[in-house]
Amino acid sequence: MEYKVGKYDVAVVGIGHAGCEAALATARMGLKTVAFAINLDSIALMACNPSIGGPGKSNMVREIDALGGQMGINVDKTFIQMRMLNTKKGPAVRAIRAQLDKRAYSATMKHTVESQPNIDIVQEEVVKILVEGKKVTGVVTKTGGIYEAKAVILTTGVYLRGRIVIGDLSYSSGPSGLFPANELSKSLESLGFELGRFKTGTPPRIHKDSVDFSKMIIQPGDEKIFPFSYASGEIQREQIPCWLTYTNEKTHKIISENLHRAPLYTGEIKGAGPRYCPSVEMKIVNFKDKTSHQVFIEPEGIDTNEMYVQGLSTSLPVDVQIEMARSVKGLENVKIMRFGYAIEYDFVIPTQLKPTLEAKNVQGLYMAGQINGTSGYEEAAAQGLMAGINAALKIKEKEPLVLSRSDAYIGVMIDDLVTKGVIEPYRILTSRAEYRLLLRQDNADLRLMDTGHKIGLINDERYKKYMKKKKMIEDEIKRLESVKITPTAKTNETLEQLETAVLKSPSTLAELLKRPELNYEKLKVLDEHRKELPLEVIEQVEISTAYEGYIKRQIAQVEQFKKMENKKIPEDINFDEIYGLGFEAREKLKEIKPLSIGQASRISGVNPSDITVLMIYLEMRRRKSLHEEF
Repeated sequence: MEYKVGKYDVAVVGIGHAGCEAALATARMGLKTVAFAINLDSIALMACNPSIGGPGKSNMVREIDALGGQMGINVDKTFIQMRMLNTKKGPAVRAIRAQLDKRAYSATMKHTVESQPNIDIVQEEVVKILVEGKKVTGVVTKTGGIYEAKAVILTTGVYLRGRIVIGDLSYSSGPSGLFPANELSKSLESLGFELGRFKTGTPPRIHKDSVDFSKMIIQPGDEKIFPFSYASGEIQREQIPCWLTYTNEKTHKIISENLHRAPLYTGEIKGAGPRYCPSVEMKIVNFKDKTSHQVFIEPEGIDTNEMYVQGLSTSLPVDVQIEMARSVKGLENVKIMRFGYAIEYDFVIPTQLKPTLEAKNVQGLYMAGQINGTSGYEEAAAQGLMAGINAALKIKEKEPLVLSRSDAYIGVMIDDLVTKGVIEPYRILTSRAEYRLLLRQDNADLRLMDTGHKIGLINDERYKKYMKKKKMIEDEIKRLESVKITPTAKTNETLEQLETAVLKSPSTLAELLKRPELNYEKLKVLDEHRKELPLEVIEQVEISTAYEGYIKRQIAQVEQFKKMENKKIPEDINFDEIYGLGFEAREKLKEIKPLSIGQASRISGVNPSDITVLMIYLEMRRRKSLHEEF
């Protein structure tokens, strides 16, 4: 029996990493929001690894923060270790990575969401999407509750028809022993959505007291902590180390001899798995020449003895998992507390979505996170934030927010999803971003905080601090460009001590800062009128000055990119009437319905010759329209 519960602006289905950001965004933008979880204890659950960040991912967390999202703030409150990766490489690929207290992260995010005005949280399973005509009107829960809503955001993670697989055992389940959502997939299929099937997996969790750390290599946190959120300021905290060990030939032999029992190879698992986070079975099969693989032992929190075995993700039978784990140095007497498993789940083919993450065939229905075929907490949170923002903007009858590939890693990811689709769980990588020198983790606020303030998610107080920082950067760069250093004997003696070439003619401090052997701190001896500046300001001054030539070149590339993006394709275009388009291109263009020539050019199966034909057609159409007006 169905019954009406209430009316809302937005209903968010699932309160994982995507759902939290979506619900917080819509509520903070003034909309009455209801958010559903199958179990309220699973809000912001870290069902897999106890970490946030890494290459590409840290960029997105900083972007979430600059737009007014919550993930970065929550990480800074609950991390137990922080490290900066790729420090010997250029700024475009440097990345922060945090180990978290998993329970603290989830509990802190749960408290944030339940304390946020405009959000009602409900422990219910949503089984049906209500649609009238082609417009969403609400959702129905398993108990029959009807929640009317102007927009619905699906952030269901890996719960849709979830199935756990361990060896030859399989059963219906969500992650970490939670209930699956078995009915919502049918509702989506009845609305005409095409679903796919993916799989992901986790490694065993082990008891800390059964590990011999003396045989492992300690992995401490950094002395200098770089927070994820621009609002966190300086952080001092005692950190907990991780530990490094390796698989060996014995480990590989155990796995090889039991491949006939591995679901990945018996056909028990049908869904494609993540290429960039493979199971240990896949690593042994795909890299036969390697005699060892890294295994990181990572604490899951401060008040628990559970440790995560990064690098041993598996769905092998339990007896094999025990034997395999105990073959690893330092784990000879290990006790497994939770066994590794694979989970299969439904996802929605993401090319059925607009760049706003709204469904093309149902107005007001948005999707974010693993339901779109992605993997990773960071990817999910970024999509949740964007879906929430766009749902709110649509209800308020304002222009949507679509970040381009030159704006943010978030823009790269969403464009990849809705334009190219997925054949395996999608993970953001620095190599996916054509303009990664501009999309660094250190400058996300300079790229996006104006937008965050404009849409109402960055408050005035925080925005004023950002504007002050921005002005300090601009002023200092101008000062460095204006201060000239003359080639006196004393100056050249100082430069020799700094192990750099002497001056033969006057040079500005900015020109000296471009020298690879010099930095802002070293130039202090030549800079008499320098003021004390925050480290985050100095960082931007150094990068902007040292990489000025490369940055200008990439900005020029972005201008060319924007020209293609600005060539819009009318919504009423009929691709079937365009003579000269290839058959595959015609079908792909009809399916994706690109918004611009730029997006069309990135569709697989659309060739440069097809783009030329399309541009000629659009120009002819434009001229015809002008002729008819006169």
